[in-house]
Amino acid sequence: MRTVVYDALPEEARKIREMVFMQEQGFEEEFDTIDDYAKHLILFDGEVAAGTCRFFLDRERKQYVIGRIAVLRQYRGQHLGAELLEQAEIQIKRAGGETVILHAQKQAEPFYEKQGYAEYGAPDFEEGCPHVWMFKKLN
Repeated sequence: MRTVVYDALPEEARKIREMVFMQEQGFEEEFDTIDDYAKHLILFDGEVAAGTCRFFLDRERKQYVIGRIAVLRQYRGQHLGAELLEQAEIQIKRAGGETVILHAQKQAEPFYEKQGYAEYGAPDFEEGCPHVWMFKKLN
């Protein structure tokens, strides 16, 4: 697998997010203005885009945020979600970030806990799906 970081939302990332979040999970509001200024990371298996995420500095919170982590169905179970998180964390550390937060689907909370994230704040909902805020201190 190789990792590529983009300054703009690449078509490969758009397709993965449409497939995972819109087609599989039924979300309607997948794309937002954050996509315009976030960095976008893609994991490639050869020439095939297998997974993606985005990360950005939330200027109000003065913290980095990782989001929109998605792996194509045929690549799940191969630890690509963990690899996406790790690669995003590396980029954030290089930019001077010391902590990172994310807004996880509640059902994915155990996955993020295994990656060193802890829940904070009250759960909330996005398009009817329960979510939790999680954070991690980067070493």
